[in-house]
Amino acid sequence: MKRIITISREFASGGRTIGQKLAKILGYKYYDRELIDMTAKNSGLSADFIEKTEQNISSAWLYNLLLGSSYTNSARGISGGKPLLPLADQVFAAQRKVILNIAEIEKCVIVGRCSDFILRNSDIIDRSELLNVFIYADMDFKIKRAITELDVPEKNAKQVVNQINKYRANHYNIFTESTWGARENYDVLINSALLGMDGTAQFIAQLAQ
Repeated sequence: MKRIITISREFASGGRTIGQKLAKILGYKYYDRELIDMTAKNSGLSADFIEKTEQNISSAWLYNLLLGSSYTNSARGISGGKPLLPLADQVFAAQRKVILNIAEIEKCVIVGRCSDFILRNSDIIDRSELLNVFIYADMDFKIKRAITELDVPEKNAKQVVNQINKYRANHYNIFTESTWGARENYDVLINSALLGMDGTAQFIAQLAQ
């Protein structure tokens, strides 16, 4: 029985909905946006800043460049002359700690936030208890869900889907030095359009059991 299940997903493929349904089927705790508040509480960074960082930062290097030398100087002052981690890296490190703490103590479904990579490479999590899933779907399916389920304007739907998935890929690729969606990084990749939300959740539950 898999005790921890991570759900990585393309935008509008239904990964969040599938994760919620899966957690309910298995009786597991569900973590997605809850991780933002938990990370904020543990790190001292604001939840709003963490969310914006997750959505918009394509690389820590770029973020530092945009912040400019004023950040570097203030960081040195705060740390007594030693430069702090870039803020984007601080967010990732804080979320990593939260994810590891959660996975160590309870059965759970965790959506996104490089949790597959974090747990796969952890010394404190038994790999045999972990199931890493990637949810994808064809573009027409994602566009339809973006419009009907996520309130994305029809005229912008394809652009929004592509842009958000680009952000997710960049974030994952930068912080894991690996490739988002590559089959070697997951135990199973599932096209959610084949079975739908309920069917996909049931299928993953069977795999976990």
